[in-house]
Amino acid sequence: MQSRRERREVRPRAGWMVMGKGAGGPSALKVGKILVVFLCLFPSVSLQCKILKCNSEFWASTSSSGPEEEFCTALRAYNNCVRRTARTCRGDLAYHSAQHGIEDLMSQNNCSKEGPTTQPRARTPAPPPPPQLQPDSQERSDGPEQCHYERSLPRQSSLPNYTHCGFFGDPHLRTFSDDFQTCKVEGAWPLIHNKYLSVQVTNTPVVPGSSATATSKLTIIFKNFQECVDQKMYHAETDELPAAFADGSKNGGDRHGANTLRIVEKVPGQQVEIHARYIGTTIVVRQVGRYLTFAVRMPEEVVNSVEDRDNQDLYLCLHGCPANQRIDFRTFRARAVEDHGPSKSRTGSPPHGFTYQAAMAKCKERLPVEDLYFQSCVFDLLSSGDINFTMAAYYAFEDVKMLHSNKDKYHIYEKDAFGSNAAPRESDVFSLVLLNFLAVLLFIYSPLPTSSSLS
Repeated sequence: MQSRRERREVRPRAGWMVMGKGAGGPSALKVGKILVVFLCLFPSVSLQCKILKCNSEFWASTSSSGPEEEFCTALRAYNNCVRRTARTCRGDLAYHSAQHGIEDLMSQNNCSKEGPTTQPRARTPAPPPPPQLQPDSQERSDGPEQCHYERSLPRQSSLPNYTHCGFFGDPHLRTFSDDFQTCKVEGAWPLIHNKYLSVQVTNTPVVPGSSATATSKLTIIFKNFQECVDQKMYHAETDELPAAFADGSKNGGDRHGANTLRIVEKVPGQQVEIHARYIGTTIVVRQVGRYLTFAVRMPEEVVNSVEDRDNQDLYLCLHGCPANQRIDFRTFRARAVEDHGPSKSRTGSPPHGFTYQAAMAKCKERLPVEDLYFQSCVFDLLSSGDINFTMAAYYAFEDVKMLHSNKDKYHIYEKDAFGSNAAPRESDVFSLVLLNFLAVLLFIYSPLPTSSSLS
């Protein structure tokens, strides 16, 4: 016996699959994944023309059951949003797909094109429902063993080695091997690309004429995996930090292990965590000021799951920034000290509002240890004058403490990052001792000069 709210599939004229609302009621209004196909196949096209924003607002307004009139109101608002993107999206497949999908949904649900529309929702989402309420219809059981990374490992095997990568500020990169770099990398760059997921950031100049950039967009694609998850895409940009994937869902889809991929909103509009338990991975995305930060904890096996055909040269979290994209931290600091030294005239103000001493004092408030997180904070204040970068460095270090598996490596110092300042290795010390010992032996056993030889 079919329920009143049973989903039924319809093939609209554009050729993509939606799940329409049956005549029975509004719970079937979880409208079947509008634009998902095009967002996955053509993510860059979709994001440029803001179709994603329209889609997210529509999903937010239909996330709970309601009267049919409310669905039609939300659908008209969605239609208006799509029409406003016509100027920038006219040549995009996702835009035309949305147009046809809206017409089909209006027809299926007997919605008139004329009538009230909802106002766009505020960026701060509503608080989550209390735990005792009926769970989201997408939720499934935890799924099979292969959908839990540590459970799927062979018995008696040791725990996996977890690694960490962070990307924040102007920007600063901490790689999976704990290298710390400051980079230019303007435009779109891949942070991670392996068999399970891809992460790409887009960096824009912080100050015109400066080589310093910061992250304004972030896209994460989780690929299909066995019985666990469907392909899912997450996209964030300045002032748009969604608490859901691009299709409006908060988990891995319709497969048995869907709940092993979940989005959790920690601070509305400021911090989102994505837990991918099927690959043992946790991702933290934040907005601090006008820019985004990224941090990840990932098993070493997943980090290195690179397919031979993939070009991994620009995978920043694994290989670091290319040499021609790196900024010499020490040279910049030496120049800043010289420019703002006590012998310089105090009549002129620094170009971005901070002297070297003032930047040091401000960063010290949040980062008392003078490691590279502290130094990156100073660099960002001097290069941009944006006080929010103090918090970006602070939260990046907080993410390290949460995600890094080795507490002895939380702090990174210049001697660790730059070979010229590094402490001597044990082999170097042994070689030095051996050379000194040989010199002493030669001195002891070498014949003393005779008086005749001296004459």
